[in-house]
Parts: sequence; C-alpha cells; structure tokens
Amino acid sequence: MIAILHNIRSLHNVGSIFRTADAAGIEKVYLGGITPEPVDIFGRPRPQLTKVALGGEKSVPWDASARSAQGTSRLIDRLKKEGYKIFAIEQSKKSIPYHKLKIDNLKLKIALVVGNEVRGLSPAILKKADKILEIPMHGKKESLNVAVAFGIVVFRLIHK
Repeated sequence: MIAILHNIRSLHNVGSIFRTADAAGIEKVYLGGITPEPVDIFGRPRPQLTKVALGGEKSVPWDASARSAQGTSRLIDRLKKEGYKIFAIEQSKKSIPYHKLKIDNLKLKIALVVGNEVRGLSPAILKKADKILEIPMHGKKESLNVAVAFGIVVFRLIHK
C-alpha cells in the first residue's frame, strides 16, 4: 500500500502520518501540492515534523514529485495504469463507511489519498478515486484530524 498526501499544511500532521505509515508497513508516501517535505530546501530536517514522525520519515520512502498544480492528479492517473485502486478518505455524498469496504483480492494494490485539513480533497481528485471512504461520526464533531483518520483507515485496510 502507498499513501498520497495532498495539500496537507501541518508539519505535525505529516510527521504523524509518516509515523503511522511506518507502523503500518506503507511502501511509499507521495507528497503532493503544498504538503511539506521532511527536509527543507537546504536538506535540513524539519524539527516540527521529525519530532512527531520519530524516524518514520527516514524509514518510509517518500517522493515529492507531485508538486505542480496537476501533480497529484497525474500521479493518480499513473498509479491507476500500474494497477492501483485509489481510495480517498473524505466525507462526500459518494462516500461509504470505511468499514463496509469489501476487498476480495488480498494482493490488491492500494493507494490511500488524504487531503487538506480544512478543505479536504478537491472534486477532481475525488472523481478519480475508485472508492471514497469516510469514518462515521457519532459525536458533535463532524470530522477527525487528517492524521487520525489516516491511521484508522490504513490499519483497517491492512487487517482485511
């Protein structure tokens, strides 16, 4: 399984996702849009990210080549051609509860996409997803932190 982080603003969220990606055995993390890299433009580690990632940013390979306006979209197109199923985590009229996703093929190649903390994923990216998964909310809050949502869904998918 691979992860695609699109337009995530917070260094803490990115660090947390790297830590979870390591724990879940994610093969690679793609950083798209404005998502910060583990290192700055001078190659120095970003302290806010590395403090939370606890080495996950070093143990999980990452790629920041999807930076352009259409970078994430092109990446998803390429992954689909390579046989990946694209699962987006987002609340949408077309979303299904994540725990109701049926996966019959245990060798299925999955790309899990998460988006911006406030705006989520764009309609254009959601349109490319094979499935849109949401986490049902039972309290007063309408959503979870993006890193928490990633953790819940990724561990559900690896334990199918």
